[in-house]
Amino acid sequence: MAALDETLFLIAVLIDELKNDDTQLRLNSIQRLSTIACALREDRTRKELIPFLSENDDDEVLLAMAKELGAFIPYVGGVEHAHVLFTPLETLYTVEETCLRDKAVESLCRIGSQMREMDMVNWFIPMVKIKILCGCWLLRAVLLLGNCWNHRTVLSEYSLSL
Repeated sequence: MAALDETLFLIAVLIDELKNDDTQLRLNSIQRLSTIACALREDRTRKELIPFLSENDDDEVLLAMAKELGAFIPYVGGVEHAHVLFTPLETLYTVEETCLRDKAVESLCRIGSQMREMDMVNWFIPMVKIKILCGCWLLRAVLLLGNCWNHRTVLSEYSLSL
């Protein structure tokens, strides 16, 4: 029982650090995001943790978050829920820092490469089309996503025509 209480306390500390003004504490917590997600379980991770992550604004923390989210599919409930990871990653393409945009696109590609074909059609492709149509993404981001698509048969069956 004491071990469980200690574990819950450590998770609470990590969650509190996510909200802290100190960048280093937030960075430490982001690097332990999978631990927080395991403690919250899949449903709460999707409904509470992922939306909260979109509220960060420090480039160093955002870079670590973009990296972590690329491997986050198991923590949100598998590929059928992978699209919930798009929201925090989509916001990262607007930042000025090139390495941050590239890491967000890399994570999107990693997530997209694991998605089922129908989920690609219903979630991934529309997200990209909207970003291209509104001119929100830089050419480099579009090209990086194109590299991700080249490995998917879904693109030969479904058109990306605008």
